[in-house]
Amino acid sequence: MTERVLVTGASGFVGKVVCRRLIESGYTPRAGLRDAKQWPALRTATPSLSEFAVLGDIGGNPNLGAALADVSAVVHLAARVHIMRDDASDPFEKYRRINVEGTRAVALAAVEQGVRRMIFVSTAKVNGEATCGKGFSEDDPPDPEGLYAVSKCEAEEVLRFIAAKTGLEVVILRPPLVYGPGVGANFLALMKLVCRGIPMPLPETNNRRSLVGVENLADCLVRCVTHPGAANHTFMVSDGQDVSTRELVIQLARSLGQTARFLPVPEVVLRLAARLVGKRSTIDRLLGSLEINSKKVRRTLEWKPPVTLACGLEATAHWYLESFR
Repeated sequence: MTERVLVTGASGFVGKVVCRRLIESGYTPRAGLRDAKQWPALRTATPSLSEFAVLGDIGGNPNLGAALADVSAVVHLAARVHIMRDDASDPFEKYRRINVEGTRAVALAAVEQGVRRMIFVSTAKVNGEATCGKGFSEDDPPDPEGLYAVSKCEAEEVLRFIAAKTGLEVVILRPPLVYGPGVGANFLALMKLVCRGIPMPLPETNNRRSLVGVENLADCLVRCVTHPGAANHTFMVSDGQDVSTRELVIQLARSLGQTARFLPVPEVVLRLAARLVGKRSTIDRLLGSLEINSKKVRRTLEWKPPVTLACGLEATAHWYLESFR
């Protein structure tokens, strides 16, 4: 009998790939969905997916007993993600309700149902927004900035407390920027600019950014479901091939059949202009470094990313060209 794994946020960018990888690895995933209306599209994307459970509002005291019945592990992806223009009256309350209290609800329900392990996808931003010469590791003290990162950090603490009190095995993964077919937000916007051949005011700063392809993240999550060494550990996870923002644009352009074009704007001028228009944090992310050290997950779980950065970008570019042309 195969192990059954509940995947919350199964209809999302990462969730779809996790469900497919679980099936390929011999597990029976149960897709945790906010609404039953999400099931037809998810089933079309993953025809071999056979089970789903409606979780409703994950932060609103959901009844999760049926969803967790006969489940041996949970991959918890459901979250309120970072929103650039948040118009909520109390954004932090919304982040906390879903990312902290929702995570608590899933963990406590898992304990009640006798679930052995819960894998939680956090973020590298729990460690901070920038690095300088040394990548973040699991041993670094948390230094989250922004509501999203703070809520994820608080959720991690909730899980560690529950694990210590109940014996639930908890695994925490902190990925950096996740890319791949189906990606949205800033990475999709960047591809649109590159594909249009628009020259970018992007100086070479020799910054270093860690990324993780969605296939690599899903592969690592599946490894965490049963690997005995994963229990009660926190792992930084990445492709292990850090690049500068400029190098990323060049590789994306090549994959999209374009030539990367850059405007000769000095970094100091770009930073000054960004400060004047209130975009300082955006430029800091674009030109600064955020590296993570993923040696621990490779060593502890004997894991190696199955997809290289070049192949991951090629697949992402192919999806973009198929979807937007």
